[in-house]
Amino acid sequence: MTTSLQKWRIPLRLIKRHDIVFSCSRRLLHEGPDTIEELLDRHILKKEKQLDDEEEELLNRRRLTSTRREALALYRDIIRATRFFMWPDSQGVLWRDVLRENARKEFEEARFETDPEIITRLLIGGHDAVQSAIDKLAEKQRQQIQKERGGGD
Repeated sequence: MTTSLQKWRIPLRLIKRHDIVFSCSRRLLHEGPDTIEELLDRHILKKEKQLDDEEEELLNRRRLTSTRREALALYRDIIRATRFFMWPDSQGVLWRDVLRENARKEFEEARFETDPEIITRLLIGGHDAVQSAIDKLAEKQRQQIQKERGGGD
């Protein structure tokens, strides 16, 4: 305090206590609000403004954690990949439906998992499994096309 007063070159004997505390022009000691309204305005939690649907949707997207977003992306990838499995199994049910049902069960079981390492392993394993299934399907389709071309000649 002495250094700030010395900076203004005001002799200490000329400054009275009420000048330091209540001075509006200098406000040396008191840097807080001037009125009760300002005090309440600074320290009371204000209501958040109402958001429209687009802003609310954007806010919800930001709230999703990265692992949850990855899990949703993996689930969408599974749904997209299963549309190529259009042949029935031994019971007459389309493989597409079987794969989607199994994926849903696994996601529901892993939904409440809290260990990040396990979640990461599940996500990586899921991505690898989807990619492997698509690669095998593409290879079998190539072999089928080659077989049809070779048999047609």
